[in-house]
Amino acid sequence: MTATTSPHPLSALSADEIRRARDVVLGLHPGAVLDFRVIYLLEPPKADVVRFLDAEHAGTLTADTPRPPRLAQLKYDVIGGAGSDVPTQYHESVVDLVTGKRTADEVIDAKFHASLGLFEFDKVVNCVQESPEFKEKLKSVRLPEGFELVVEPWPYGGPDEADGQTRLFQALCFGRDGRTGNPDANFYAYPLPFIPIVDIRTMKLVRIDQPATGGLGDALVGVTNEVGVLDHCRSAEYVPELLPGGVRKDLKPLTVLQPEGPSFSITEDNLVEWQKWRFRVTFNPREGAVLHDVRYDGRSVLYRLSMSDMTVPYADPRPPFHRKQAFDFGDGGLGNCVNNLTLGCDCLGVIKYFDGILTNPDGSPEPTKNVVCLHEQDNGINWKHTNWRTGRAVVTRRRELVVQYILTLANYEYVFAFVLDQAAGITLEARATGIVSVVNMDVGKTAPWGNVVNPGAIAQNHQHIFCLRIDPAVDGHANTVVQEESLPVEVDPATNPAGNFYRVESTVVAESAGLDLDPFSNRVFKIQNRSVKNPVSGKPVGYKVAGPPSQLLLAAPGSIQANRAHFARHHLWVTKHRDDELYAGGRHTLLSRNEVGGLRDAADRKDRVEDEDIVVWSVFGLTHNPRVEDWPVMPVEMIQVHITPSDFFTGNPALDVPSSADTGSKLTEGAGSSCCTTANGTNGVNGANGH
Repeated sequence: MTATTSPHPLSALSADEIRRARDVVLGLHPGAVLDFRVIYLLEPPKADVVRFLDAEHAGTLTADTPRPPRLAQLKYDVIGGAGSDVPTQYHESVVDLVTGKRTADEVIDAKFHASLGLFEFDKVVNCVQESPEFKEKLKSVRLPEGFELVVEPWPYGGPDEADGQTRLFQALCFGRDGRTGNPDANFYAYPLPFIPIVDIRTMKLVRIDQPATGGLGDALVGVTNEVGVLDHCRSAEYVPELLPGGVRKDLKPLTVLQPEGPSFSITEDNLVEWQKWRFRVTFNPREGAVLHDVRYDGRSVLYRLSMSDMTVPYADPRPPFHRKQAFDFGDGGLGNCVNNLTLGCDCLGVIKYFDGILTNPDGSPEPTKNVVCLHEQDNGINWKHTNWRTGRAVVTRRRELVVQYILTLANYEYVFAFVLDQAAGITLEARATGIVSVVNMDVGKTAPWGNVVNPGAIAQNHQHIFCLRIDPAVDGHANTVVQEESLPVEVDPATNPAGNFYRVESTVVAESAGLDLDPFSNRVFKIQNRSVKNPVSGKPVGYKVAGPPSQLLLAAPGSIQANRAHFARHHLWVTKHRDDELYAGGRHTLLSRNEVGGLRDAADRKDRVEDEDIVVWSVFGLTHNPRVEDWPVMPVEMIQVHITPSDFFTGNPALDVPSSADTGSKLTEGAGSSCCTTANGTNGVNGANGH
């Protein structure tokens, strides 16, 4: 391939490339039945890509410039073969699309499991619904007239030792009121106390767990529910047409208009340029949207930015809920759960949508529309100052560029947005919404492991712990993390006579480690390039990573929940870069009992991370003890990680943002003056003609 015909190394695989990779693998397994889980780009080795990017940004790319290898990663099951008695094997392979050869193949040890596929969820539902044993169990309760069964598959969680190594799934069961005639009627309001367990490899119902439905003071095991188990439950609808009082009638339109179009441009399918930012965006079924080669005003900031992992452990001690813990990135192959975003609803203004490609079980590409949206938004004041002597105010609005994707994971939604601003900052914003997970509770009971949000339904306490992977390139790839604290200083007649001085202490992180935030010492972490000094301050140029000092994993050390998610034990990790380390919880989280190949293992290498190619991992989360106001659909709860310049520039990088009045803004009545006029009434901008 030549530089003029080859895809950019940081562009997703095309449908044709996916088919070619599949065909290579099919040819290597004659007579076998293959179930493909995912086929997507394996990014080339970073060293190769960096050399290519250096030439690209230097303007020296030619047709003869060496190209990084174009690789596809394929994850698939091999189900038997001609004359073979070998059980199903899970493979992770790599195909070089230039040579048409498989360059790597690993048969994954049976103690690890591939992420789930939606086709497996379909099998679970069918198995439960067709099971004579489950049909008999269902007869032990009485559903209200007109109700029908809903079976919702879930990952099994961390298996108990007695479960062995088989591939298990569980299902939560609900009743749906068919009398509404609406398929969107909220069945979560009617939880049933049955959790069928399915072995997906044999397609058999292993057992039916029946959790206790009592509360405080009751035993953690045992059947206490009434035969009319849903009789005390109550409808809780959320779709507009089923709301008892309808929707509000006094809300007038609020429209985002960009009469001259957006300020961003898209070229080469995925190259985004906006203000002084330049980056590429891709989508893959494991991480969602990924930002690559992020630069500001020609200077390198990040090599790669992505969501890496998330775990959601539940705090209900009653079996089988001790296993209830999802890894929504690693368990589920999130690409199967990504929303097809809707114009004018999920994103506003002038919008660019990016499509994705998923994989069918036969390995064919499945295009999915509008999985990532790109748009601009206003976020209030950017900066402002008023000269009180003259009365002149200079103010600019904070314009932001948003790269957003949304996941629906059964009952719950997550909104992830990378937000870039005009002052060279990047924010990762996670929003949690959707319907909280509820289980059945006896009449009049309460419990310390959750909150009754609707009659007969208790929402269990739980945590959402996320991990953002930051692959920095702050003016180059030799970076160092520095921990900075602001600490009190004792009164000293010579150095602090009035007691008002405090010292700022910086500590270099010399080897890979997990670290914690401390708001009482204002502990922050900076990624610095110590070979480049700021000409004003004399300090190394850098970017500050400011995650919230949120509560970390509460599960007891040594418990299965804790062992599966060691990454959730620290707020920030620093590791030395390795091409194959992308996932904080390790490569295989489904049905795991231990985090293998995750951040703890990486940190335990004690690699040198001073002036090295490093990766910074920001861990943050929500401890969600549900409230009634979260029901039936919870208002979004937002949490953010900020990546902001620290001595990277010689002044405010947003100083040159124009200051002008919004011509669409109006007073509710009468007329008034504009904020963006000079004393003589003419419009101006900051600078000589500013206001």
